[in-house]
Amino acid sequence: MKLEFGYGKGVQTVQVPEGNLLAVLQSNPLQHERFGAEAVAYALENPIGAPRLRETVQKGQRIAIITSDISRPLPSYDVIPGVLAELYAGGVAPEDITVVFALGSHRLHTEEEKIALVGEKVYREVRCVDSDPDDCVHMGTTSAGTPVDITRSVAEADIRICLGNIEFHYFAGYSGGAKAIMPGVSTHEAIQCNHRMMVSQDACAGKLEGNPLRADIEEAGEICGIHYIVNAVLDEHKHIVYAVAGDVTKAHRVGCAYLDRMYRCNIPQRADIVLVSQGGAPKDANLYQTQKALDNAKHAVKTGGTIILMGACQEGLGSKKFESWLVNAPTAHSMVERIGREFELGGHKAAAIGMVLENASIDLISEMDPEFVRSIFLNPQPDLETAFRAAMEKYGPEATVIAMPYGGATLPICE
Repeated sequence: MKLEFGYGKGVQTVQVPEGNLLAVLQSNPLQHERFGAEAVAYALENPIGAPRLRETVQKGQRIAIITSDISRPLPSYDVIPGVLAELYAGGVAPEDITVVFALGSHRLHTEEEKIALVGEKVYREVRCVDSDPDDCVHMGTTSAGTPVDITRSVAEADIRICLGNIEFHYFAGYSGGAKAIMPGVSTHEAIQCNHRMMVSQDACAGKLEGNPLRADIEEAGEICGIHYIVNAVLDEHKHIVYAVAGDVTKAHRVGCAYLDRMYRCNIPQRADIVLVSQGGAPKDANLYQTQKALDNAKHAVKTGGTIILMGACQEGLGSKKFESWLVNAPTAHSMVERIGREFELGGHKAAAIGMVLENASIDLISEMDPEFVRSIFLNPQPDLETAFRAAMEKYGPEATVIAMPYGGATLPICE
């Protein structure tokens, strides 16, 4: 069977014998009723746990619309026009609206990137700015000790509207909801305080209740004050197939339930070989982002198996701290030990890779230098065909295979 995986702006392909293939994990078949801007409009007309947005705002209020940065797949250009229409219907003037790109710990945007994210019309109509971790307002502290230090353009707004896409997140359970605030528009110190809880066994993909890290995110959102959310569920091609709007918790939970129906994938058993990709650009621009697919793949591979990870990583590792942890570690296991005593943002993803390496080998197909890839404990491969042939030789003709073309989205569940 010929399989195709997104890789940067291109693809990687491989022929896998059907007798070896246990599963190709893609979205479960659902009949979506609406798509794109139409799904967003329907969500805004039928909010969950809240009145319509136009009924919650009034003339003269300062509005902050917090949306995703360029490393995230949310098509803000399909979401924001509907939000603006609601705000205008409620009497809000364009000059009182600011779109804030939630950078978290990511880099600043160019003006061209901002236009690409929101569309030319929105960019010209309202103010569009990046969040600034160096200009924040202290709004309180969570019960776990996380400071709620929020970028000024959001903290000083009268109304905060959080946008985002809902997907599985390897320690926050799911993205979306209050995650636009924490870590989206928070300081590096606050993000570190929150993310150190990733070492908890309950901080894992697909888990909300009892997840201490998600609880801390939502408490930060309560302290800051989130007046409305608009969240979207995307298909494998990054198109909106479902949207929710309204109360930050109630609407988010409905969106998470829809995501489960789409992307929780039962597998009959773990496999010797797992083929996994983020699905291509922009989600595989660096290893920092590609790691999300790796973390889902760990739920599908046998102990002692091999994960073949595809990510163009044309930007390299994507984080200086992440790089420092990887290149300075004497062993992969040392990163796991280190995160237990010394949490650092960026280092946490290096430790997550170390955790995967405790149980499986990782072959990496990327644009990075092969010697550098070896130095960070991964096995470089030039292409998928070569990597797959080597893995089959290692495990033999009866080797089992699971394919995850959209690994950052699909969550394998082995009962």
